[in-house]
Amino acid sequence: MQANVTSTQLQMKDQVVSEGILNIKPYPRRGKLLLEDGTTFEGTSFGYEKSMAGEVVFGTGMVGYPESLTDASFAGQILAMTYPIIGNYGVPDSSRWEDDKIHVAGLIVSHYIDTPSHAQSTMELGAWLKREKIPGLQVKDTRLLTQYIRTHGSMLGKIIFERDVPFYDPNAVNLVEQVSVKQVLREGQGEQTIVLIDCGAKRNIKRSLLARNVRVITVPWDWDLFAPGNDFTFDGIVISNGPGNPKLAQKTIKTVKTALERKIPTLGICLGHQLLALAAGGDTYKLKFGHRSQNQPCLLQDSKRCFITTQNHGFAVGVLPPDFAPWFVNANDGSNEGMRHVRDSFLSVQFHPEATPGPVDTDWIFDYFLEQVKGAGN
Repeated sequence: MQANVTSTQLQMKDQVVSEGILNIKPYPRRGKLLLEDGTTFEGTSFGYEKSMAGEVVFGTGMVGYPESLTDASFAGQILAMTYPIIGNYGVPDSSRWEDDKIHVAGLIVSHYIDTPSHAQSTMELGAWLKREKIPGLQVKDTRLLTQYIRTHGSMLGKIIFERDVPFYDPNAVNLVEQVSVKQVLREGQGEQTIVLIDCGAKRNIKRSLLARNVRVITVPWDWDLFAPGNDFTFDGIVISNGPGNPKLAQKTIKTVKTALERKIPTLGICLGHQLLALAAGGDTYKLKFGHRSQNQPCLLQDSKRCFITTQNHGFAVGVLPPDFAPWFVNANDGSNEGMRHVRDSFLSVQFHPEATPGPVDTDWIFDYFLEQVKGAGN
């Protein structure tokens, strides 16, 4: 006679019996997020169990956590995701990342999914965090955390398990130096040669340029493009995105100043927008809690057209340089989102026209810039 299977027996399918030893999945380890003002959020670990400090910020994207985690603009930051379900589609192959590693200092989610379902998934998000030694904390009320940051502004914080660590301010150090490439890299073919100054560039900036049959030469943030011994010529410059306070990247600012003096067509993206402004005589400031999302509305100046953009920045341009005019303005808070020189081919945007993850509303900016480069060469 066949025995009846009880509910208790069915539950034991999550238990593994090996060599006579019953292995049961361990209960998640507890941890906490401590903000610099003493506010605490309790949670459970799903990543690497190591105490870590940084600046606590929030991102409102519904998708794109692999791209966000590997975006160097997040270096030194503990990222709290507002979308409640994170990890549901796992981690894609590294060729789809925006850099070779995770850059966030820690990850905070509301509900972590450890059973991903996607054809391109290669591993669980938690396994990836553990491999990269990045802490992850599941905090049930991330809405409260987000509201708190929106009210009080981005602040320092730390994920703590057992051993405490001191607070760390990533905006007080030159993070660009830490995330930039260390040597020159040449890629692609084409009549136009564009130098990409890597301040922590997302891979899709380079992909977007290469897709347009452009030769791309990537250089470190402090590379002297105009040194007598430089062994390559170029038609234009793209200044990439990157982390931290733009005023600390003085060597890049110096290079861009020389480029402006020589009237070389230049496009700044995100941090590159801020660096171009500083090089041309403008000024930057720190936003209360920054823009980190895939739905920032940007109004094209002197028109009624609005573009939905991907953004990731904590600083913004507050004073435009002489002879520059606004190009885009944020429809939410009125902050500057882009600028153009009134005569020369110098332009920049605070958002990401390469858009990973989407939307692709402003992908045309690469074409517009390359037309400016072509026109300057005639």
